[in-house]
Order: sequence, then structure tokens, then C-alpha cells
Amino acid sequence: MTPAPRVRFAPSPTGSLHVGGARTALYNWLFARRHGGTFILRIEDTDVDRNKPELVDQILEAMTWLGLTWDEGPYRQSERYDLYREAAARLLAEGKAYRAFETPGELEAARKAADAAGETFRYSGAGRQIPPAESDRRAAAGEPFVIRLKMPDEPIVVDDIVQGRAEFPAGSLDDFVLMRSDGHPLYHFSVCVDDVAMAITHVVRGVDHLPNTPKHVALFRALGAEAPKFAHLGMILGADGKKLSKRHGAAGAEEFRAQGLLPEALVNFLALLGWSPGEDRERMTMDEMAALFSLERIGPSPSRFDHEKLAWLNGQYLQDVPEPRLLELLRPFGLPAGCPEETLLGALPLQKPRAKTLVELAKALAIYGEDPVDYEPAGLKKFGKAANAPLLKTFAERISALPAFTHAAMEEAARALATEAAVKLGDLAQPVRLALTGTLASPPLFEMIEVLGLETTRRRILALAAKIESEPAPS
Repeated sequence: MTPAPRVRFAPSPTGSLHVGGARTALYNWLFARRHGGTFILRIEDTDVDRNKPELVDQILEAMTWLGLTWDEGPYRQSERYDLYREAAARLLAEGKAYRAFETPGELEAARKAADAAGETFRYSGAGRQIPPAESDRRAAAGEPFVIRLKMPDEPIVVDDIVQGRAEFPAGSLDDFVLMRSDGHPLYHFSVCVDDVAMAITHVVRGVDHLPNTPKHVALFRALGAEAPKFAHLGMILGADGKKLSKRHGAAGAEEFRAQGLLPEALVNFLALLGWSPGEDRERMTMDEMAALFSLERIGPSPSRFDHEKLAWLNGQYLQDVPEPRLLELLRPFGLPAGCPEETLLGALPLQKPRAKTLVELAKALAIYGEDPVDYEPAGLKKFGKAANAPLLKTFAERISALPAFTHAAMEEAARALATEAAVKLGDLAQPVRLALTGTLASPPLFEMIEVLGLETTRRRILALAAKIESEPAPS
């Protein structure tokens, strides 16, 4: 039997969780769940100059919000230096790596010479020629050195699950550094040592890492381990076809959270940026995605991040959220002060079909907590005429006398009053809407009145009537 896969997501705390990283984490998570495997979280924090320790918690919180729970970890590379030093010592002892003693000045001079000649700089390999005994003596004497891998003199072939077969000719890569002179491992070395130690079977990551893969394959061989299977994901682009960044709008998971997106909507959207479940399916739960997911159905091409489609999808998910849970989700975005919870729960079914994000929905609920302080100028100009003041006051009286304060009874009363006043229903409904919301746009009017309640509705209608009487719009 094929062993269950072991995959990892390995962010660096040099920035927040970008949507590209979130998609990579998601695909690893889905693959592990699909095959009963293990999803490992590893924090690659060996870049001491660029790391921001506070971002680790931010990344973990974003992953938890997205539902990408991990089975092992989080492992921190900064706590695993002994493992890397032991591996480097073993490669030296086995003759698969060597010390190189060139100074930074010497290397810089060689780079400048290559540039002047119009050539790409490549390390000369001079350290290979130093006999082991001399290398040991110079190291023992305190002479600074780096440790470089002896790259094999043969082509390296990568059969990538997503991108297809790629061949890297012999000699296309020079002997790269594994350990700096200060004893810190470089990215390529720590990654491969950890992948071997953690028995990673599949490496699913962005296509920008594909050029690194021959280095990693060579390292896996040097470490005496079979290379994992690779799947390099196409880039995520903005609408302009360029690499997604902040200039395209939100690009980090926490930014989308702050904009009022639901995690299930963002996860669903990210899953479709490169992967196709077939049958033109779009909306899926994480369990449904996991049941359908396969690396072979990921396309190699870049994907475009469509903010409008994400907002639309989020709006679809909003409709399915039960009102009590939705109210809790809205609290961080601000609910109208002093507004009874019962009123808000009644308002949500009216307002959520008109909103695409929690931010929009929270803003829309404001009308249930505060009377309008001003009115839409175009609305006042059209419906603030003197004749509408008595019509509004009469409507307030009629609904106050209703035996049952229901939207059906109010609509019936409004139709009857409009007939008596020889006006269209809209000529009554629109000034009422203006009185209640300050605008001419709202959810279904009579359902909204039922939620607002008689006292609030009367107060707002009479307030607009008084304003019209004191400042009628010109006819």
C-alpha cells in the first residue's frame, strides 16, 4: 500500500499570510485530507534580518480563521539549528560538501569581473580543490568559511505533477552555500533537512520555487533520501495580468477578514484559483472540496484574482448564515448602539440579501438604531413638498390604529390611503421610506416598518412631516 502522504506548509514570518500562501496552505490541507495524510505547519524563521516574530501569531491566527488546522507543529526552524549543523557535518565527512574560504571581498571582485565580461557569476569551485586535512586545519585555526554542496555533474530531471517535466542540464547550477560563516543555514539547506526529518512525501508550493528544485533534488540525494514528489502551483495575478500585490487591493488574509469576508467564502474562492473540481461546480464546503481534490486537476497556468467574483461569492455565503451566528460575526464591525437584539435579528433577513460583506451589512443595520439626522437631497427635492406632510401624518395615524402591526396590514392600509388621496402607492411609500432611512433605497418597506416597530416608525414619519411643514420643497 502507498503510505499516507505527509505535506507541509512553511511560511516565513517576514510578512502576513498572503492569499498566494493561503492557497498553497489550502491545497496542502485538501490533499492531506483527501488521502488521510498529515498536514504539517513549519515556520521558516532562520532569516534573522527580515523576520518579524510578531507575524508568527498573525499567520497562525489567519490559518485558524480559514479553518486550515494542522496535524503537526508548528515547528520553528530557529529551534532546530543543531539538526542543520549535524547534517552539514555529516555531508562534510562524507565528502558531499566542502568548506570554501573566500572572503566577501574576493567573491565581490569575482562578481564584478563576471559582470564586466558580460557573464553570469558562478562560483569557481576553488574550495573543492582544498585537501580535507588542510581544510580541517584552516577551520581549526579560526579562518572563516562557508559550507558548499558538491553539485553532481549530471542533468537533474523533475517530473512535476502540475508543471510537467523539467530538465536542468549538468553544470547549470554552481556549488551553492549550505551554511554561512556564522553557522546559520541557508534557506535551501534547512528546507531539505527538515523535509527529510519530517518524512515529507509531496512538496506543493508556488511555481516561483521551481528554479530552486534542482538544488533541492541534489540535496535530497546528498542527504541519502528520496526526493518528494513536487507540484508547483501557477502564479496568482491581478486583473491587469501582473503579480498580485497590494496595488490590486487586499492581498492578505487578515485584510479580507477586516473587509468583512467570511472564511468559507474566501477558502472556496481560493480553491478555484487553479484547481477544477469538474462539472462546473463553484460553491463547495471544505469537506466537499477535500473529497474531490487531486493535484492532477490543478492547471499549470496563472490564475487571475477577481475581487468582484469574490465579493459576489461572499454575498452568496452570507445568505446561508443563520441570523444568530451572523449577529455574532457582525459585532466586531459595530452594531447600532442601544438597538435591541430582537430588532437586529428581525432586520437581518431583510438586509443580508442586499449586502456582499459583513462591513456592508453592519453599515446597513445603522438605520435600525438611529433616526436619520438628514435626508437625501434628491429625495427631499422630490418628496418634500408641502402636500406630503398631511399624507405622512395620516399614514402615521392609520398604522397606529391597526389591530395587528404586521407588514401585510400596513401595506393594506397604505394602499387604501393612496386610493383615498388619489396618488400612486409609490408616492406614499417613497416619502415614508425617506422618513425612515433618510434615503430612497431600503429593503421591502412594510417588512422594515414591522421590524422598526410602531414607536420608531411614528417618530420618524412625524419628524419628516414637521420638517416639510417648516421647510417645504419648492413645487
